[in-house]
Amino acid sequence: MQFNYHIAVEKMFYSVPYQYIKNKVDARIADTTIEIFYNHKRIASHRRLYGRSGQYSTVTEHMPQDHQKYLEWNGDRYRRGADSIGINTSKVGDGILTSGRVEQQSYRSCMEVLRLAEKHSPAKLEQACTKALTYSRKPSYKSINNLLAAMKEVPFEDRFGMLVDVEYSSRKNNRLKRLIRSAKLKQPDASIVAIDYQSGRSMREVYGLAQSK
Repeated sequence: MQFNYHIAVEKMFYSVPYQYIKNKVDARIADTTIEIFYNHKRIASHRRLYGRSGQYSTVTEHMPQDHQKYLEWNGDRYRRGADSIGINTSKVGDGILTSGRVEQQSYRSCMEVLRLAEKHSPAKLEQACTKALTYSRKPSYKSINNLLAAMKEVPFEDRFGMLVDVEYSSRKNNRLKRLIRSAKLKQPDASIVAIDYQSGRSMREVYGLAQSK
């Protein structure tokens, strides 16, 4: 069993009580259910998943207690919290939420990032996230925390310049959001990077730059 307390069955992933991590378990596969056994004792049962490979079925009770407490929030709530701080904090939060195979396992890191705003200030957190994104597309909590610690040693003039850049970026992105809202698009959050190119849709991804004639 994997350390994320899930087992792989037919390219899908099903949770097992975390106490069985490192133990060998058996799975019984039926048309509609997946049953998991340890020493001939059933320890988990799931509705069988079909469709896109890599899907997860997770039972809350299978998660360790320190993971469960973060389920009071969900991914959307973490995203709203990060978005209220700034566009780059939002990007960092989204990167953390999509960094693992099971979104719930990233909630703790998201909460720790949001708490940095209380410890330092929303402006400083946004500043650190802006800097972190120049190094990585998906910065970790640890990298953000280290940047905030290093920023204390930056001269006032440099910190002030960074804050001006963050404020400019924030206003620019807020204006873009207002324009998108006023356009009343059917899917205002749509993104080209989110297009599903899976087989069966008769679509293929093309890389290149559009050129004007």
